[in-house]
Amino acid sequence: MDIIPLADRKEFIAELAALHHAEWKHLNPSLTLEGRIEAIAEAAGREGIPSIFIAMSGNLLIGSAALVQNDMDTKLNLSPWLAAVYVKEGFRHQGVASKLVARCEDEAVRSNANAWYLYTEFASRLYEKLGWRHLERCDYKGVTVDVMCKQIAKWKWG
Repeated sequence: MDIIPLADRKEFIAELAALHHAEWKHLNPSLTLEGRIEAIAEAAGREGIPSIFIAMSGNLLIGSAALVQNDMDTKLNLSPWLAAVYVKEGFRHQGVASKLVARCEDEAVRSNANAWYLYTEFASRLYEKLGWRHLERCDYKGVTVDVMCKQIAKWKWG
């Protein structure tokens, strides 16, 4: 398995957008698949904020994660955010998400962030295992989510 910038394999943007759309359209029902494709293409930086990384098994896209400036329009004071962590069903529970998160954390370190944030509906336990802590549970766009934070380990980079 390789973790690479989506910017290096732009031919996967449409497939990734379709996966994300199926997983998260309930959080933004007005965002069309075409709109999501455009948003992913714009955020597909190779490094820094924003950037999107994909996990590949051979020539098969198996997952993604992104580092973005903001991911909750109700918490614009918090930045940056881990977002769009997704692993295809047949590849879950194999460490793919953890490797994607670690790659995004490396970018957060390079970007001189002191802390970073995420929200999740279902994966709080995964993030707790990776060192994240709960900030709050709240309603976001009609869904109960956990907002989490992790201090950036400056020693990881440099």
